[in-house]
Amino acid sequence: MSVLRSGSPHRPARSLATVAGALLAVLALLLGLPGTAGATAGRHAPEPSHPGQDWAGSQIARHEGSAAGLAPPASSLAASVEGVDVSSHNGSVAWSTLWNSGVRFAYVKATESTSYTNPSFAQQYNGSYNVGMIRGAYHFATPDTSSGAAQATYFVNHGGGWSRDGRTLPGALDMEYNPYGATCYGLSAAGLVNWMKDWFATYKARTGRDAVIYTSTSWWKQCTGNSTAFGAVNPLWVPRYGSSVGELPAGWGFHTVWQYTSTGPTVGDHNRFNGAMDRLRALANG
Repeated sequence: MSVLRSGSPHRPARSLATVAGALLAVLALLLGLPGTAGATAGRHAPEPSHPGQDWAGSQIARHEGSAAGLAPPASSLAASVEGVDVSSHNGSVAWSTLWNSGVRFAYVKATESTSYTNPSFAQQYNGSYNVGMIRGAYHFATPDTSSGAAQATYFVNHGGGWSRDGRTLPGALDMEYNPYGATCYGLSAAGLVNWMKDWFATYKARTGRDAVIYTSTSWWKQCTGNSTAFGAVNPLWVPRYGSSVGELPAGWGFHTVWQYTSTGPTVGDHNRFNGAMDRLRALANG
């Protein structure tokens, strides 16, 4: 007859504790692996608290200066088309005034993260179209609140779509300094590049178009390591407030749109398309 030693009845409990301890150790190891934290980091930031204050260039002017008071750049011999960009902070825009001053295209902020839509979007997006402008929508990115795919989907579902009507520009992704914290949203250069790839791939799958990217050379160098991943595909909309467009981010041999001032007439942000009107229509048509 076998005899149970004292303590034998407690062995199963000790085994469960051992297994639980081993699982916790494995989990701790995984959380400490390079890249694992990066896969989840930046996915739990709160939704934007002041999205109405975030527009294309709002953080560029804050971090890089607005060059207020400088005269607008003189038109070069190369053809160009005058444009503007607007968001909710502009309110109801006087589109007829802008048209009469020579403005022929507009980009309108549609969304930010997956929680904000511009309350002035209809007046701005439809109003620019109704006076004869070619118009497009843009998304202010917050890569620390949700995935690129989620934000691209939200953008397309809330005004960022595209149609081949000859008057609608492809959507634009606004990548600039974080208005809410760490400049690069707490992500590594590789993490940010992958986030953007996710956004662009989702946008193209939904619309059939390659989106435009808005970014400054300084931010691009600091936060993406001056990545060359997008220059061959995504048109560049670059802000630089001064007399010339200056150095471009790596990967682009030329810019498509230049935001040359944040203090222009009527709405502040003014842009120039790098080409004649027929090329702007070609961009709209895809």
